[in-house]
Amino acid sequence: MQPHSNSVPSAIREEDERRHWDYHYDPVGMTPGTLVIDEDASPTELTLIDYNSENAFRKTLRSPEEAANYLDTESISWIDLQGLGNEDVLNRLGSVFHLHPLVLEDVVNVPQRPKIEYYNDQLLIITRMVMLTSKHNEDTEEAPKFASEQLSFVLGKNYLLTVQEELNQDCLDPVRQRIRQNQGLIRGAGTDYLAYALLDVVIDAYFPVLEEYGEYIESLEDEVIFTPSRQTVQKIYRIRRELMSLRRSIWPQRNNLSRLVRDGSELIRPEVRVYLQDCYDHVVQVLDILETYRELTANLMDVYLSSVSNKMNEVMKILTMVSAIFIPLTFIAGVYGMNFDYDASPWNMPELEYYWGYPLCWAMMIAIALSLTYYFWRKGWFESTVTKVPKT
Repeated sequence: MQPHSNSVPSAIREEDERRHWDYHYDPVGMTPGTLVIDEDASPTELTLIDYNSENAFRKTLRSPEEAANYLDTESISWIDLQGLGNEDVLNRLGSVFHLHPLVLEDVVNVPQRPKIEYYNDQLLIITRMVMLTSKHNEDTEEAPKFASEQLSFVLGKNYLLTVQEELNQDCLDPVRQRIRQNQGLIRGAGTDYLAYALLDVVIDAYFPVLEEYGEYIESLEDEVIFTPSRQTVQKIYRIRRELMSLRRSIWPQRNNLSRLVRDGSELIRPEVRVYLQDCYDHVVQVLDILETYRELTANLMDVYLSSVSNKMNEVMKILTMVSAIFIPLTFIAGVYGMNFDYDASPWNMPELEYYWGYPLCWAMMIAIALSLTYYFWRKGWFESTVTKVPKT
């Protein structure tokens, strides 16, 4: 088994090639703090958003050293790093922010399990954000798709450093807009409130994804009941994997937020812990929805097997009725197909000499077939095989 490698960007990685349950691990004997840089990782880009209650501006930093001038100011500095493809920039960033080697290892060697760690005057928070890349298409019955990416926070006294895996669109734009337009309390609060705002939008981004999966599960239930096929099993397995991935992303964040609410870190003020409690409630809601969906998908396989079994029973019932109708007809045709000579003995099929023998044989077989059909209809055997339940 080899160390995890992101040879394909996580935002565009095919779902069948994902290993949602794999975390990064170091080979035996690797020195702690060693950075593992993937050659196909996205290029690195640094963005600064510096603001206070009166002003705010945003700029792209050409080097990590430019961020050093904003770390000890009274304003709030949000430094956002996107892409993990430049080892030199990452090491220089660690020097500027005085990051512990293990902190830098955790934010660079992805994926890590969501967690929080305390380092003197810094707080490390690792979470996972999800983004909906395509919605459920009812016409083509295409399943929704989402991209998952690690997001790391390094919280200081007057700054917040965020590190993202890929250089692409994220779910943090609502927070950027609130800072730019001075909406709410964010411009008048500290870095701990900024960290809360980002965590809150990351958690809230799970709800649109779950909403799409809820609609898809409903359509999958109809398919399992009315038109089950081999592809149905593949869809069930696929949706279970996706829900498992979402659960593994959100479940540790529940414990992380619980620790942030309980622990008495100097970097998080008591008034901000109230907001973190609300964020914790959102995580619990996400987990409740996920558990409901996982239970539904777990039962879909049983429903599928029952549906296939019922369909087979209906087929066997039809074949049984057809066989029951034709058995006496086959018996009559077999008896009169023996052609014993009537001249040799009066017991040898005298009906062969009747003028109306052939029409009478047909009339008798038709009467038997109609009588058996009427009998089965009176028993109600045709109701489940002929009547079709309309699809809602």
